[in-house]
Amino acid sequence: MAQPTLYGAAYSVYVRACRMALAEKGVDYDLVAVDVFAPGGPPAEHLARQPFGKIPAFEHDGFALYETGAITRYVDETFDGPPLQPADPKARARMTQAIGIQDGHVYPDLVWGIYVERIEAPARGRASDEARIARLLPKAETCLAALAALADGPWLAGDVLTLADLHAAPMFALFRRTPEGAAMVARHPRLEAWWAAISGRSSFIETTP
Repeated sequence: MAQPTLYGAAYSVYVRACRMALAEKGVDYDLVAVDVFAPGGPPAEHLARQPFGKIPAFEHDGFALYETGAITRYVDETFDGPPLQPADPKARARMTQAIGIQDGHVYPDLVWGIYVERIEAPARGRASDEARIARLLPKAETCLAALAALADGPWLAGDVLTLADLHAAPMFALFRRTPEGAAMVARHPRLEAWWAAISGRSSFIETTP
């Protein structure tokens, strides 16, 4: 079977989620760097792969794909290795629910909101927007409480590692770099235990940007 290619940047949380899925399945792959923030916008060849100019994009054996959820599910269902999606319909629905919370709320509010304002803005010479951070903190608490409530086992969707955990780990890695994020996660014992487990996995360590 041909070796897949992942297009994107190592710093991207969504590229990292795909890389973690590939690592958990033991799949070798090529990571081709794409700078979607380049002057003039995403390269034309990347827009041919991903018409919205986002990352990642993916190719395997002549099959092209984009959107992280589609890529990670394809990886799980195509390659040998431990399953990353529950067989039980209810547990699978919980996994999908957790991923939906991450895409709809964790990424825009905790990553693009709090992390970017607290860490990235000063690094780029801009003062943090304290009003925006203050406005997003209650939303962050809602996100964390919702995910903690779903985590009725050691992982976000139950007793076994799933795509929900791989999806969340890169986002939490950034959010926890903020003092607010580290303190908020620490107030949720289930999430703190989950973080200790996921951040110790080789798939997480090996994909650190």
